[in-house]
Amino acid sequence: MQVKPLVRVQAEDFDAGEESRRLTEGRKDVGALVTFTGLCRDEAGTLSALELEHYPGMAEAELGRIAAEAIGRWPLTGLTVIHRFGRIAPGENIVLVVTASKHRRAAFEAADFLMDFLKTRAPFWKKEHRVSGDAGTWVDAKSGDDKDAARWTADPISSR
Repeated sequence: MQVKPLVRVQAEDFDAGEESRRLTEGRKDVGALVTFTGLCRDEAGTLSALELEHYPGMAEAELGRIAAEAIGRWPLTGLTVIHRFGRIAPGENIVLVVTASKHRRAAFEAADFLMDFLKTRAPFWKKEHRVSGDAGTWVDAKSGDDKDAARWTADPISSR
């Protein structure tokens, strides 16, 4: 059965439990469900909000390509990717990945892969808003994120 991923970019919050039920309700072929929710941190009390911007259409297309790649790599029975945009306060949800599979390894690895590529390829920009009222700053990409994503494309034999 070909899995059709659900991919949404939205301003509204999401319900991880509801999205998980959507992938498992009435199904007896799902043996593993992995859910990852990314939350906005307060950065030790200094951050009042994180503002996420994206190019409508471009972000959804890239998330769809990343989801399709995950489906091509692992035998998933369901996949959901939801990414929010707009002003998000500390403690609120930013991103949700739910992977379903017959077996745990596929569900875990696909979720990990998705988050690594969402961090490095999804066209979102983050601006920090400070509690102090100082002008917000745009968040730079982190080299650690690129390193994490590179492990999915590295040749395991030549990297030994």
